[in-house]
Amino acid sequence: MLPRHLLVATLMLTVAAVSETSTQTADRPIVFVHGNGDSAALWHTTLWRFESNGYDRSRLFALDMVAPAAPDDDRVDEPNRSTSTEQRDQLAAAVTRILAETGQTHVILVGSSRGGNTIRNYIKTGAGHATVSLAVLCGTPNHGVFASEEVPGSEYNGRGDFLTRLNAGSEIHPDVEFVTIRSDANDKYAQPVLPVDAAGDDLAGGGYDSPTLAGALNLVIDGLDHREVAFAPRAFDAIYRAVAGRPPTAGITPETDVRLGGIVSGFANGEPTNLPVDGAVVAVYDVHPETGARLGDPIHRATTGLDGRWGPFAGSPAAPYEFVVSAAGYPTTHVYRSPFPRSTDLIRIRLEPLPGGAASQPAIVTMTRPRGYFGHGRDTFTMDGRVPDGVVAGVPTTSAASMPFAIARTVHVVFNEEALAVRTYPLAEQHVVFAEFHY
Repeated sequence: MLPRHLLVATLMLTVAAVSETSTQTADRPIVFVHGNGDSAALWHTTLWRFESNGYDRSRLFALDMVAPAAPDDDRVDEPNRSTSTEQRDQLAAAVTRILAETGQTHVILVGSSRGGNTIRNYIKTGAGHATVSLAVLCGTPNHGVFASEEVPGSEYNGRGDFLTRLNAGSEIHPDVEFVTIRSDANDKYAQPVLPVDAAGDDLAGGGYDSPTLAGALNLVIDGLDHREVAFAPRAFDAIYRAVAGRPPTAGITPETDVRLGGIVSGFANGEPTNLPVDGAVVAVYDVHPETGARLGDPIHRATTGLDGRWGPFAGSPAAPYEFVVSAAGYPTTHVYRSPFPRSTDLIRIRLEPLPGGAASQPAIVTMTRPRGYFGHGRDTFTMDGRVPDGVVAGVPTTSAASMPFAIARTVHVVFNEEALAVRTYPLAEQHVVFAEFHY
């Protein structure tokens, strides 16, 4: 294997050279598979980038895995969690449906983290080698997050049953082109050592190169964290070259007419799900970009049905929005979003139970970055000019951070070049506020 620094330096040339001989075509469907606990929403900026570079929107499919979290033991069913077999079968059904819809014979699969496990499992044990032409695995712990003899049932144990089976023999399939993308040393799930606790021993990690596969094109991108190796612009560049055989020529190009929609989901038994919430009331407001104040009545209001859908509505590519969701069993949730430059039906609003111990505060604002983590020294992330507590230094590990504030005031929330102004609402009346960033 090439030294890491040489791989990084030649990443783009290598992808281009391999992709020049690729048989991928512009009309081949691409299926995006999210990671543990996540949803299809994480891919919406990736889809924007593909669309902006001329890829047919009708050929781009981001999946929602129903129960996205893995069980503690892959051999034992747990409520609202999905085993590796259940994930594989969901992907297989989706590929069958997509091939029928598009009239194609093959798909391209792109996976983030656990999504790559699902893709490999489908190709190796679910006959996916007959329907997949290219698999791009981003930050997938192919050789484990950790290595231990004590928990053989964990999907993330490099010495466990699942990964031992998956890596037995050839780590790839000869009928499928494989590309892996990993960080140099900034992926929290690809470390040589994992701390357990102050009193315990450190646990052997999978290592920086855990995401690599023997026989694949293995790419390294300096500085990106576990999620960014799937969702950052530099990751997109590598993914696009692998798919299209040429570099992308555009960033995210705004549309004049924007249609926005999505699904309300929630938690069950303390675990995140992508199950739709029926009967949720969703109101969408235009808000002032400097104050977060509403600029009138809702521009869209809907009550979800059995499918959890609340849109679409005609939006503006320049307008920030406040999404307000009320549903039985959950606090009223206020989600502030930056302008959506392009259409998407992947806006997922996942309702969460009221955080424990929060009721003592007048109001809480949570800043969240679903497509990456907050990194000290790398990123700027503040609320009213202050860095929130709970974001540790070193390898980025945190995608959400909260701070208490007074009621009925504006809070300015910043992540790098993206800024949001939000309003606070009283926790005592069961209101929670999120500032969610696109990038």
